[in-house]
Amino acid sequence: MNEVTDESTSPDASSGTATATGTGAPGASGASVAPEPSHGDGSTPGRRTILEVDELQMYFPVKSSGIIRRTIAHVQAVDGVSFEVETGSALGLVGESGCGKSTTGRLITRLLTPTAGAIRFEGRDIAKLSPRELKPLRRDIQMIFQDPYTSLNPRHTVGSIVAAPLEIHNVVPKKKILSRVQELLEIVGLNPEHYNRYPNEFSGGQRQRIGIARALTLNPKLLVADEPVSALDVSIQAQVINLLQDLQKEFDISFLFIAHDLAVVRHFCPEVAVMYLGKIVEVADRVTLYNRPYHPYTQALLSAVPDVKQAAIGGRRDRVRLEGDVPSPINPPSGCRFRTRCPIAQDICAKVIPPLLQIGPRHKVACHFAGEAGKHPAQPVFSRALGVDENGSPEPGVTPVPGLVEHPGFADTWFDIESQKMGS
Repeated sequence: MNEVTDESTSPDASSGTATATGTGAPGASGASVAPEPSHGDGSTPGRRTILEVDELQMYFPVKSSGIIRRTIAHVQAVDGVSFEVETGSALGLVGESGCGKSTTGRLITRLLTPTAGAIRFEGRDIAKLSPRELKPLRRDIQMIFQDPYTSLNPRHTVGSIVAAPLEIHNVVPKKKILSRVQELLEIVGLNPEHYNRYPNEFSGGQRQRIGIARALTLNPKLLVADEPVSALDVSIQAQVINLLQDLQKEFDISFLFIAHDLAVVRHFCPEVAVMYLGKIVEVADRVTLYNRPYHPYTQALLSAVPDVKQAAIGGRRDRVRLEGDVPSPINPPSGCRFRTRCPIAQDICAKVIPPLLQIGPRHKVACHFAGEAGKHPAQPVFSRALGVDENGSPEPGVTPVPGLVEHPGFADTWFDIESQKMGS
């Protein structure tokens, strides 16, 4: 498997993967990469949407102790998340641990039933389908789990693990299952003759390849990759990433790629969404997000990424250090959930929840003071558009700007911060 190398990336000494430092989307030299968008903003003309998530919520009940266990609170793991994934493309989902990324992935694969919201797969809402109704869809939506050690049954051979979906869904005749399993093992770079071995006989990277083979068994249209390389040795992370890109290109698979490593996400995903405490705070194409982030939290995340090449030539981002701890999702802050750690928060941030508004062709942000690092406005940019004053109180005589409706994808019109009007 080829290394992830190109002139816009450099090896990251801490992660062993490619660290993007250029201003454009990375194109690997000598490696198979995901299909590149024809526009610099990350859009892909002619693509249709395969997954649409609209106002998705997942609240886990907190029970009291004692004989009669009552629900006394809720953990707001996911609260009003909206995004789209295009056919054959990849959306990266990043954020701190505990922000709700993995829960979002499990909701999309319907391992969990959402509290509210819609999950439209190829136009059909699958959020409330019964297990029997979901069975045909299991062939189209698969998941690569984070831990390659616990996601494989140690009592089953590799052959039985990969063959299980084929047997459950009756995809191929029984006499052809073995040959199909060996074919899949070969596709992911494993020896086909090892189908009768057990998971404990393989390394971490090989186990993750087995998990990928299992996910590919039913020829899915959408793969939810939950930290697919975080548990792997740094020497083989790039190999697995290149394998996923090869498979995406060959089978035209769509990806929801959940990860912590921002360099890997930049290399793999044309679009990136940033989550904080159950909400998406910014989503944009990778060129815009990595070079001109507008949300303070995104700026803090990107400033923490080690960048050896940029440090050598100068011009590296100033380190943004966040104060305090992440609030509890049981009792999140009022208004903007990031305000308790935000260096530019004001009174309006505690009163009004900033909506995720589109401010460019492929750029959305949820911040009252959205702006480039070091150039955040002194006055809230969305206050008059939302019909409130600078302190968040309703302003008499001011009508909210029509069209400020949150929707999963990107529209042809957006709110221009400079002119305070809807543009296109």
